[in-house]
Amino acid sequence: MTSATIPREPRTTPTSDADLLARSVAEPAAFDEVYRRHASAIFAFAAARVGPSHAEDLTADTFATAFVARRKFDAAFSSARPWLFGIMVNKLRRHAKVEQLWLQRAALQRPDVSVTESGMADARVDALRAAPRLAAALATLTQAERDVLLLHVFEDLTHTEIAQLLGIRRGTAKTRLSRGRERLGRELGELEPTGAAARTSEVHHAD
Repeated sequence: MTSATIPREPRTTPTSDADLLARSVAEPAAFDEVYRRHASAIFAFAAARVGPSHAEDLTADTFATAFVARRKFDAAFSSARPWLFGIMVNKLRRHAKVEQLWLQRAALQRPDVSVTESGMADARVDALRAAPRLAAALATLTQAERDVLLLHVFEDLTHTEIAQLLGIRRGTAKTRLSRGRERLGRELGELEPTGAAARTSEVHHAD
């Protein structure tokens, strides 16, 4: 007796951001998927610089701008994330004072963290304790240095990718990243941060 062959369903390739943006011109609802894919990353990047409250508004504004400009997206790129980060960086440049105030305020905060009471993992506790010193260190950087450093930290972008995103020379991106790391390292001193703090203080060689 021959066993019946169960037909396999064809594998579906996830629709690229470029395809979704192109489709959203005629079907605006297709843009919702682009938002779902990238909103959390865009928000986290903004929150690290201006705090959660302002980050919510800036994230909404970033996607509103992206929606209006979706026809201009370069379809040669499958992912919209670098494009969205570029929009966010431009928004942040208009909020330099807000960013500086947030970092200065965050540097003064002393989170009340108790391992026994909170039950949080040691790494999480260490990250919370490191946050004020990291904010203080970031506040010493120029906005241009923070742009490059945090794009590298959050997205692991190379010098070339950062330069393309920000519209600057590759050498300029490399210099700003190197200068930002050096200054951040001096400010953090002997602090051994975890999470985002660790990623900002580690030395990575971006191509």
